[in-house]
This record gives sequence, C-alpha cells and structure tokens, in this order.
Amino acid sequence: MEPHLNPFSVLSWIIAPALLTNASTLLVLSTGNRLARAVDRARDLFKQLEDAADLTSREAIRRLGELTATEQRSLMLVAALRSVYIASGSFASATLVSLFGALIVPIGAEALVRVLEACAVVAGLLALGALIYGSVVLMRETRIVVQVLQEQAASVRARAMPQGRHAA
Repeated sequence: MEPHLNPFSVLSWIIAPALLTNASTLLVLSTGNRLARAVDRARDLFKQLEDAADLTSREAIRRLGELTATEQRSLMLVAALRSVYIASGSFASATLVSLFGALIVPIGAEALVRVLEACAVVAGLLALGALIYGSVVLMRETRIVVQVLQEQAASVRARAMPQGRHAA
C-alpha cells in the first residue's frame, strides 16, 4: 500500500502531535504546581528568617541555605515551564498544520502540501526538543529537592543523637 493511501499515516501525523500536546499540557500543570509549592516554601522560609532572633544560629544558616536552594529551584521551574509551554504550543501547531495539510491533499496543491509537511515536521521537532529540555530541567530541580530533604534529615538526626553516640 502506498504511504499516501494509508489512513494510518494521516492519522499518525495528526493524532501523535495531539497526544503529545495533551502530555505537554499535563506537564505544564504539574510544573506550575511545583512552582507554586516552591514559592510557598520560599515565603515560609522568609517569614521564619525574619522572625529569627539570631541570623547567625545554626538553624538560621540552614534555613538560609534552604532559601537559596528554593530560589534556584524556582528559577529552574520557570525555565522548565517556559520550555514546556513552547512544547505544548509547537505540538498544537504541528497538529493543526498536519490537519490542514491532510485537507489540502485532495485538492492537488502539491507545493503547498510539501511546505505544510515541512512546517509540521519543524514544529514537531521544536516541540520535542523543548519537551526534552524541560524534562531535563525538572529532573535537575528534583535532585535539588532531594538534596535539601537529605540535609534536613541529617540535621534532625544529628540533634536527636546524644553527644558521642552514632546511629547503628
């Protein structure tokens, strides 16, 4: 069967970007929630530091370090969010251009179809690159969150252990 007669080829050019648009949109929602949580945590840390009597205490220094990490996370999340927005818009563009191209094929405007194919591929590749970049940034941000949690746990364990004793 010739590729242009295969109904699955037309469907895949339209449905694949549409599904990836949906996936990107879900990633936008979850990244936005992560950013909101980071902003809330930063506000909480600001309040704790403003209320602290001694900003040179061990606890205040730990919170200041956590505030620095939260600020870094927020900047990373904004970059990831921007990238995922680009991915979502580009996947949607690829879907619409592919749909328009599928409607133009019966007319026989072959030059226009070639241009639309190229535009759909470029939009899809841009979307894929933006999605991968955003995902990598989110993984790096997650690593910072885990590092902060490990530092907090180590601090609590150190305070819980009597002097001179070590955890078994």
